[in-house]
Amino acid sequence: MFNLAWLHEAIAARVPERECLVFRDRRLSWNDVHDRTRRLADVLRSHDLGCHRERAAAPPLAPLTGWESGQDHLALYLHNGNEYLEGMLGAFKARCVPVNVNYRYVEEELEYLFGDSQARAVIYHARFAPTLERIRAKLQDVRLWLQVDDGSGEKLLPGAIDYEAALAAATPRAPEGLTPDDLYVLYTGGTTGMPKGVLWRQEDVFRSAMYTRPVASSEEVVARAERGDIRALPTPPFMHGAAHWVAFNMWCLGGTIVVQSRPERLDPMDVWQTVERERVTALTIVGDAFGRPLADELATGKYDASSLRLLTSGGAILTAKLKRELLALLPGVRLVDALGSSESGSQAQHASRGADSAETGRFELAPGNVVLKEDLSGPVAEGSGEVGWLARSGRVPLGYFGDPEKTAKTFPVIGGVRYAVPGDRAQLEPDGRLRLLGRDSVTINTGGEKVFAEEVEHALKHHPAVYDAVVVGTPHERWGQQVTALVRLRPGEAPSEGALLDEARTHVAAYKLPKRFVFVEEIERSPSGKADYRWAKATALAAD
Repeated sequence: MFNLAWLHEAIAARVPERECLVFRDRRLSWNDVHDRTRRLADVLRSHDLGCHRERAAAPPLAPLTGWESGQDHLALYLHNGNEYLEGMLGAFKARCVPVNVNYRYVEEELEYLFGDSQARAVIYHARFAPTLERIRAKLQDVRLWLQVDDGSGEKLLPGAIDYEAALAAATPRAPEGLTPDDLYVLYTGGTTGMPKGVLWRQEDVFRSAMYTRPVASSEEVVARAERGDIRALPTPPFMHGAAHWVAFNMWCLGGTIVVQSRPERLDPMDVWQTVERERVTALTIVGDAFGRPLADELATGKYDASSLRLLTSGGAILTAKLKRELLALLPGVRLVDALGSSESGSQAQHASRGADSAETGRFELAPGNVVLKEDLSGPVAEGSGEVGWLARSGRVPLGYFGDPEKTAKTFPVIGGVRYAVPGDRAQLEPDGRLRLLGRDSVTINTGGEKVFAEEVEHALKHHPAVYDAVVVGTPHERWGQQVTALVRLRPGEAPSEGALLDEARTHVAAYKLPKRFVFVEEIERSPSGKADYRWAKATALAAD
């Protein structure tokens, strides 16, 4: 059965003593995680949390729509650690639905997310207790508060239960009633709007995002996992899909998940120390935002990263220049740029083993993925030069939680086929490869021409003095919008704007070049490495 809790239970039965999850001084075997997550499920069930209406309900009840949930939702307000993945797996075993919470949200944003997701329970790190205390009176639907001791010294909130105490008092009963229809929910980051909860069937998200190789039965997955020897370190926060997709993928391969010791922020020294100490074989990062500081730290020569066999970037693509640096630092490593979204799962990838194969923005499409025409009337032709929408058919999400209008817009039915169209713009080259242009929501319209922000950002990053860059559109009297680049330079570097433009124009057309530069000390990004375009635009406007 393709249910995430069922698969973990089945693999644990085959490899009970193998390491499953390592965080700081905690080394949990598959049997340990199996026991702890069963206990957490028991805690949730004891508070009447679980599934109250099956998706394919029997008459007289109608089946649930794509934007409805018949299960209770559990909010995970945590930094990376064993409790995060235990929270997800324990929720699945109780037939609850874990909901990812961005730990950088302020009180108003948290109120929105808890309300929109209809969270009935919360697992949170103690350091967040003061914030929750200030808004708790407004969260009337929450009936269970589980507080994780994180060494911050914050006292247990009134009415809350200590996480470890709750597990110790629980009974590790086997899960019941699990189905492939059980939900998986992923809240998008909301960088260009309010966060939205994407609803997936567990079998669909497993096959589309977590285990993309074709399998006919769950027994195939379990049998392969018995032979697994992967030790994987996902460096992004588990509150973002890219990280916990990797975690569940590696678990379904029978692997061990390793968490860096200081997960509150990206610490390159800590990451490489963890790789060396734990003999990590697979490392996941998010584009240049993670890759650049990690490459700079590895170049110091202080670390043994010889155990690495696979380096994957998900959530943002790597520039060719940085790929070549990483491949030089990690000879023999397979470097994979993985393309996908919360609404589509995995869509395309580009693999490099040597500097000659490193490039930016071009991918091999996965089965079921196409580029649809501007008007969504059908697919574009290979080599036509036509700019369209990257889309996926087949196993796609059910919809957005509580939002039938956005569901219909993002998951249209075209020619009898239902697609996921998250908003990425792309072209198909003559050889059938995908050329990714960028997200439509951050496209700049200047003088009637569309400029994709990510294209210009990658062009600027080719200059050796540029550490990071974000591009936005700002008002212009003549052109409507102008391309404005916010640039963070490397220490001690002071290139002219002309020099930056000279480098960029070798990669993009002249009309895409920045008309204005704003030099900043830091580029604001989410913990997942994604650019904060609202911050960028506000900063650019304030610099006028």
